[in-house]
Amino acid sequence: MLRNGMIGVLLMVLSFPTLAAANVAPDELVKQTTEIIMQKIKAERESIQSDPDRLYSLVDEVVLPHFDFEKMSKWVLGKYWRKADQAQRQQFVYEFRQLLVRTYAKALLENVDQSVEYLPLRAKAGAVDVTVSTEIPQDGGFPIPINYKMHLNDNGWKVYDVNIDGISLVTNYRTSFSSEIRKSGIDGLLAKLSSRSSSP
Repeated sequence: MLRNGMIGVLLMVLSFPTLAAANVAPDELVKQTTEIIMQKIKAERESIQSDPDRLYSLVDEVVLPHFDFEKMSKWVLGKYWRKADQAQRQQFVYEFRQLLVRTYAKALLENVDQSVEYLPLRAKAGAVDVTVSTEIPQDGGFPIPINYKMHLNDNGWKVYDVNIDGISLVTNYRTSFSSEIRKSGIDGLLAKLSSRSSSP
């Protein structure tokens, strides 16, 4: 499973006004948004602690617009995406989004004071698919690498996978979702995700 602390860092570096994303290079996007999201969470830390729904709303509004959920959903479901009908696909994209909101929210709050080091972007001129690399320093240990796979579309740079300390977000969910589909079918997975998102 992915480390909650590292998931929190993911959120820190992806949250800033969507309109600006189309005009910012992917590595600069990552760097600029870190300070912005830290300021937002720190400013509302007390209200968030007393009202977790505020954090959920913040994550949903300013973080997740920078993900390409349809691309991620296709990769996560793999062959099952092709077997799903349109209604099942739409519901999965929605439930997957809700899952990430809830999964990341607490980790984001707990890791808002983390520091991040940015590595030089290695990409050819005009590239539309890049990997932005960062590291999280660890006291007395090796830094934890976090790599963001991003592609450029009409709405700017979007994240479609994150590799945290060698673990791919897409692969991690793909394994668990495939297991659930084999046991209960696509509708069974959707029901489980829906139940999880509606629980306290």
